[in-house]
Amino acid sequence: MALHAPLAVEATALTKSYGTTTAVAGLDLAVPAGTVYGVLGPNGAGKTTTIRMLATLIRPDSGSARVLGHDVVTEADAVRAQVSLTGQLASVDEELTGRENLVLLGRLLGLSRAGARARADELLEAFGIAAAAGKLVKHYSGGMRRRLDIAASIVVTPRLMFLDEPTTGLDPRSRNQVWEIARALVAGGTTILLCTQYLEEADQLADGIAVIDRGRVIAEGTPAQLKASVGTGALHVRLLDPDRRPDAADVLERALGPVSLEPDPAVLAATCPDPARAATAVAELARTGIGLAHFSLDQPSLDEVFLALTGRGAEEPPGPAPTLEEQTS
Repeated sequence: MALHAPLAVEATALTKSYGTTTAVAGLDLAVPAGTVYGVLGPNGAGKTTTIRMLATLIRPDSGSARVLGHDVVTEADAVRAQVSLTGQLASVDEELTGRENLVLLGRLLGLSRAGARARADELLEAFGIAAAAGKLVKHYSGGMRRRLDIAASIVVTPRLMFLDEPTTGLDPRSRNQVWEIARALVAGGTTILLCTQYLEEADQLADGIAVIDRGRVIAEGTPAQLKASVGTGALHVRLLDPDRRPDAADVLERALGPVSLEPDPAVLAATCPDPARAATAVAELARTGIGLAHFSLDQPSLDEVFLALTGRGAEEPPGPAPTLEEQTS
């Protein structure tokens, strides 16, 4: 990430409330142009509300934001002309074919009939869905729909693309395909603001990350900087008996502090800046009769960074999110 890159997004003290629920509480954000910038946080942290304000879909209650040099309130049309938004749900028409969706959008965006057809064919081929171009979208798989949705967002290539939870519900292969598409867009000059609760996704794609908790940015930096900020290492242990994980978590929490439970039911981890403390924790596990298949002292993961910063895992919401009725009121 360039040290002095111009800013594609600059937000100061943005706030937004829905009734008595504060979704965004004085958020500051600076996104350098030409990068993938990750906004990381669990459901209910304020990510989608932030995106909707920056994309001019809703007005902030207070604060200010400029996108590509334009104020999101007073110059909303100028912002909309240069950005695209791919949300959590597909925006394409399921009763049209893939090609018809892209041709229709091309015409709405001012392309000629021939130009819209040519652009549609180009995108269908580039996104690996040319073979299904004549099928109704309702018959597409989840991964194909997501790729078509992103293709629809770049019929006219945007200078800034908002990706809000772009891989939710996708299988690993489709997720990797979406990641490759995002990298290609940035290589072509587009800036991407990526909102995600998937820590691996932020680690894979983002040049810089802002961690959001309860509507505020609580930490910023590159993935490496954020990992370094919570300690020099993390103790990872794999148990012989996954049923003993609650007991092992109690031991490690007493010895080291907050513990992260990995998706593998036999694995858990804790941040550990001191190798001597890691050795003590491993010895305590052995003393209490908890057998280990493997242990290692590694660089912290982003999951462990989030745990250290917020005191809970990335899957745990910070509190009740605004209802759909509140969001659309």
